[in-house]
Amino acid sequence: MHIVITGANRGIGQTLAEQYRHRGDSVIGTARDGSMQVRLDVSDTAQQSAMAEQLKGQPVDLLVCNAGVYLDKGHSINDYPADMWAQSFAINVTGVFLTVQALLPNLRAAGGKVAIISSQMASHTRAPGGSYIYRASKAAALNLGRNLATDLKEDSIAVGIYHPGWVQTDMGGETADINVDHAVLGLIERFDALSLSTTGCFETYDGQQHAY
Repeated sequence: MHIVITGANRGIGQTLAEQYRHRGDSVIGTARDGSMQVRLDVSDTAQQSAMAEQLKGQPVDLLVCNAGVYLDKGHSINDYPADMWAQSFAINVTGVFLTVQALLPNLRAAGGKVAIISSQMASHTRAPGGSYIYRASKAAALNLGRNLATDLKEDSIAVGIYHPGWVQTDMGGETADINVDHAVLGLIERFDALSLSTTGCFETYDGQQHAY
């Protein structure tokens, strides 16, 4: 398979790239710091266009929209500046759409799949308070994925949305439930199983259907 993974320079994205390469897949990783094959700030339309040109004519079997930020982790309700909202949504939501948009010809050429990394914090069934920006942005990414699944089905492109678990990464912290290898092995199984019959799914890394 030919796979593109955004935010592949650390955490879940980096381990996904490593595991896919280990099994023999061709992987192109993106990172905004230029450390991967493609320099990409997912919120930057010029860099999105440059990526589309760089990958022009290359079918993409799987696009993993993994790049994301959690800027409001640990913030109190009085510490939510407007630019934090704007930056988070630009990366976590708009960035997903721009990436799919940029690589749509590549996905169409392969009849490929799109995997969007969201979170259980996107679900309306989980509202313990706090992390307002992250929760709202991941809920928006979930909604985006569901609607993309409807529109891209006629192109034979399946779209899945996934909760990777609470993972021991820089974002998740050392006290998280599972290590990154465990999460990634589960995610790869989910991505492999994604098809047009399951498009629009919201699943956990271990195969459970998650409430919207």
